[in-house]
Amino acid sequence: MAGALNLLLWRLPQIALTLVLLSLAAWFAIGLMPGDPVSLAMISDPRLTPADIERLRALHGLDQPLIERYLAWAGGLLRGEFGYSRLFAQPVWRVLWPALLSTLALVGSAVLLAATLGVALGALAALRPRAAPLVDAVALLAQAVPAFWLGILLIILFAVNLGWLPAGGAPDAGQSALPFLVLPVVTIAFGQMAAYARHAAAALSAELSRPHITSARARGAGERRLIWRHALPNAAVPLLTLLALDAGSLVSGALVTETVFARPGMGKLLYDAVMGNDYNLALLALLLVALVTMLATLLADLAQRWIDPRLGER
Repeated sequence: MAGALNLLLWRLPQIALTLVLLSLAAWFAIGLMPGDPVSLAMISDPRLTPADIERLRALHGLDQPLIERYLAWAGGLLRGEFGYSRLFAQPVWRVLWPALLSTLALVGSAVLLAATLGVALGALAALRPRAAPLVDAVALLAQAVPAFWLGILLIILFAVNLGWLPAGGAPDAGQSALPFLVLPVVTIAFGQMAAYARHAAAALSAELSRPHITSARARGAGERRLIWRHALPNAAVPLLTLLALDAGSLVSGALVTETVFARPGMGKLLYDAVMGNDYNLALLALLLVALVTMLATLLADLAQRWIDPRLGER
């Protein structure tokens, strides 16, 4: 417990500082881009005069220096004022919350599938050395296939040619969400499965060669019991380390996959916000993705210390 508390006291300020630095970098990157949302509005509405544009820029504070605008925006965030989305014409939090839940459902399902298949393949390679080359070949193939290319292939095969699953989008009211999850989940899980399989095979092989496992095998313990009761709990620590290191790539992979499948999540929301010049929504979505990624890493580290309390003593 003390180790977990020390980890929280050390990591939470780091997360807060990272979010501040990221928001500063993103704010200045967006602010230095040519044009602003009010100026771009003149393109869509030719009736606006230059005087109207200047009046609107002053109303929204766009005539102030970047640092003053950033401090005003950050102060609003601390007060719980997230502002409005110009693209969706509603409060930003109402747009972000459903998108975040959709992305978390996608990433969570993909991690569960990838971990299950990866550990199963790793156990097969550890228990059956003759199967190890086949597992390595599958892992190499999974790592070599780009996620966006695999997603397009799955759409062509299962949605266009076979018509078994929807090509993307979201279910209508009353429709099951499961068919819309299958292809995006498989797309993300296929690449992640390779890393889990290789690490599980190496960790399980090392655990199965330890003296206490040899003694348990000599006493007549079955291979299934050796795997699930003795080897896998110890092998879970490096797998959780891999999950912590891959948290960023999992979220970024979900963003790309959501764009390919036109799935309403954080990825498509970010894309739409950037393309629609909704800078407030784009910036808050970016910070939310970064926060979720860092919290996922923190949770993986806490899970490591729960499985192996000795890690908290180092």
